Amino acid sequence: MTQHTRAKSEIFTPSGQIQFGVFFQGVNSGTIWKAAESGSQTDFESFRRIAQTAERGLFAAFFLGEGLRLREHLGRPHALDVVGRPDAQTMLAALASVTKNIGLVATQNTTYNDPADLAHRLASLDLISGGRAAWNIVTTDNAWTGANFRRGGYLDHADRYKHAEAFVETAKRIWDSWETPDGPASRVLHQGQRYTVDVTPRLPRSAQYRPVLFQAGDSPEGRNFAARQADVIFSAHPKFDDAVDFRKDLVERSVAAGRGANAVQIMPASEFILAPTAAEAAEKKEWVRSLQIGPQQAIAYLEQFWGRELSTYDPDGPLPEIDPVVEETSETRGSGFHGAKARQLADQWRAEAKDKGLSIRQFVTSKTARIDSTFTGSYTAVADHLAEYARVGAVDGFNISPWLIPTGLDDIVNHLVPELQERGVYPTEYRGSTLREHLGLETPVRTADEAAAAVRA
Repeated sequence: MTQHTRAKSEIFTPSGQIQFGVFFQGVNSGTIWKAAESGSQTDFESFRRIAQTAERGLFAAFFLGEGLRLREHLGRPHALDVVGRPDAQTMLAALASVTKNIGLVATQNTTYNDPADLAHRLASLDLISGGRAAWNIVTTDNAWTGANFRRGGYLDHADRYKHAEAFVETAKRIWDSWETPDGPASRVLHQGQRYTVDVTPRLPRSAQYRPVLFQAGDSPEGRNFAARQADVIFSAHPKFDDAVDFRKDLVERSVAAGRGANAVQIMPASEFILAPTAAEAAEKKEWVRSLQIGPQQAIAYLEQFWGRELSTYDPDGPLPEIDPVVEETSETRGSGFHGAKARQLADQWRAEAKDKGLSIRQFVTSKTARIDSTFTGSYTAVADHLAEYARVGAVDGFNISPWLIPTGLDDIVNHLVPELQERGVYPTEYRGSTLREHLGLETPVRTADEAAAAVRA
């Protein structure tokens, strides 16, 4: 196992390598669910197939998003996207039995869980998977989602990271207190604003000591939280220059937090559209975009901002001339739709579409296309491009969102991975048996003084 005695260097050192993770998304406009080739978001076969393909490609982790409330569109279930699916930890436990090496990342919310219970469930997944579990820490705070929970679950937006930090520190203390060969598990006490904990851990440590911690907040507060707490940050900065700037920023924050410059790894969200030649890849991209945003999806996208039915409008015609009936958009279709000034946005969009000569469908495609996170091209050209990321250490890897489930990784595993291996920038075997080993992370053993300082903070 990787040791924890490495000095906390303030100088970042590129590893010269990149790794892949796969992100099986929740609500989004990128996954094609309506094509004949599409699988199901609830059948185990979809999850098994893509997880085993990723493992064949030596992916570090299988990353499962979470949806805590059924997404709605104009007050009805949003039938053009993921309607619902099994609990993340239940699914990952099932996948642990049909995989051997790939890490298993569960998105779990600090607002709607209790730290002692979640720590135990994550420890259970870590133990039964042989040290492959990870926790993607999220801090949803809105009352609409909270209505599904007995306590309501609402937090002031400004308090979400304060609460999350107390939650994560409590979980870490529980994991640090596990029984060891040198002594029994110790009792953990916490008196907080939202919960009280008095627990003695019930499990031994896993092969990787404790679950790996992922985090995806991109605000300054979110980046500081990641610099203090995370092992890996799931970033929104995959383009090269932006990724280099993000790395510099995160290194500065990690060092300021008392951690090493290499302490937090970066894996930006990404989409890959690949083919043998650039021309074929460009043609494939057009086909993918046409399926991601069909006529129904284009109209439904505008309806969320207009707050009214627009089914009488032609998807291939101009944007609606009528005004929205809402002042501000709601969170019922996800965070990407939340908080927009609807009437102001409608005026801007109509002017933009008219200026560019775009129909409703063309305009929505331009707004939803993953321009900043898509790698399109031949296998050779994309491999050359990614090798440059590895050379300068812009990222540690990419968390890939397949545009098709469950076959969306096939091109990457069959063609891109071998190209990267030929360039010496991608693993040719798993480093060990645990996720922490795959990622080259240090074992996060804290001394008694460090644990006490965390409690005082």
